[in-house]
Amino acid sequence: MCAALTAFAIAGCADNSSTGADGKGAATAKSATAYPFTLENCGTDVTYKAAPEKVVTLNQTAAEILIHLGVGDRIAGTGYEIEKPPPAIAAQYEKIPVLSAPGAEIKHEKLLEAQPDFVYGSFASMFTKEQSGEREQLHDLGVPTYLTEFDCSYHESVADADFAMLFEEYRRLGRIMGVPEAGEKLAAEQKAVVDKAVGAVEKRDEPLKVMWFYSTYEGTPWAAGPGGLPQHVSELVGVENIFADARTKWVEVSWDEVAARNPDVIILADLTRGEPDDTAEEKIELLRKDPLTSKLAAVKGSRFITLPGSHMDPGYGSASTVPALVDGLKKLR
Repeated sequence: MCAALTAFAIAGCADNSSTGADGKGAATAKSATAYPFTLENCGTDVTYKAAPEKVVTLNQTAAEILIHLGVGDRIAGTGYEIEKPPPAIAAQYEKIPVLSAPGAEIKHEKLLEAQPDFVYGSFASMFTKEQSGEREQLHDLGVPTYLTEFDCSYHESVADADFAMLFEEYRRLGRIMGVPEAGEKLAAEQKAVVDKAVGAVEKRDEPLKVMWFYSTYEGTPWAAGPGGLPQHVSELVGVENIFADARTKWVEVSWDEVAARNPDVIILADLTRGEPDDTAEEKIELLRKDPLTSKLAAVKGSRFITLPGSHMDPGYGSASTVPALVDGLKKLR
């Protein structure tokens, strides 16, 4: 797995004039994309006629990717925030109008009020009649879209989910936005982060069992299954995801199942949406108070690794999950 990741090629070369999180300098690369062009995205052919100038991102992760591509100043609105933006991009992110209620999706009417010329989202559930509108509906209105290939069907496992797929999304978005050099540069930078961390993995005689604990719904835990980046990261760093045999990439499980599988380490998503047991601190308190989970090896030994919740979804922070997990596992030896 590690060798395969290292071998992934980054096509083209980075241009130092294309910028990142400050949103400046991106205009110099606009002419590099030849419009119109068509991409197949999640089984749909989408034509992009010109570089978008008024983008709506349906969720926080999507907005953060565009900011890091240097085109954050072209985001006319965003929605579904799950945590505070990272300090490095907070000033720019906080200038973007929020078009949804806290922890909610953007509704179709509100989306249209922003008059977008491109809509980008990370979850298939957002491109529905009940939420922001179906992709076909938006295309009929002359608004092209892009849905991450990690979630063409909501929560469905993706057989080839890996970092190469994420880096290709950066390249595609760079091309759509007219800044292909920025897409190549971001992919190369993120690949280097992953490769360096994978090179520091310490092999164990027997892999540790981990639970990727994202959230709870009415007291029931949601954990990472197969076919998503958490599973891919688990394989890269040599740990065993206790729910790798689930049918979807995010799965509702029972505490009895968690106890039966008894993870050695629990990886906590730290969210600030305001939902019950959203923060890592609340999750730890929940685990320690419950008569069943308090007996788990991971809980008794305080074997927790905390990550921003957004880092468990495909996005700019995903690459940072690998060094964070490698470092966290070393400290738990």
